[in-house]
Amino acid sequence: EALSRYWVSRPLIGQLGKNYACGYDSLITGDELLKMACDRIRRMQLDMGGKLAYLECEDTPGLIRFYEENGFYRFGNRNLDKDEPGQKRYLAQMIKYFSSHG
Repeated sequence: EALSRYWVSRPLIGQLGKNYACGYDSLITGDELLKMACDRIRRMQLDMGGKLAYLECEDTPGLIRFYEENGFYRFGNRNLDKDEPGQKRYLAQMIKYFSSHG
């Protein structure tokens, strides 16, 4: 029987977020924040190997577009566990390949 989900053993980019209080959101863009996370993964992968990272996000057009514009590709969905909050009962899963060229 084939599995209806993927198991990915790669670095997971956790929740990215910005503080919108007191205008702090203008200190860094979402693109810059995601680039910092990806740069950190590249440095880690020099030691541990591999060329992939993935993330999970709400399935909203704005978020999907943001991550696609930053080099991520959607590869599936993950059903939420019963104790996980979310507007939908799943999260979109997205993956990025890191080339040796940066």
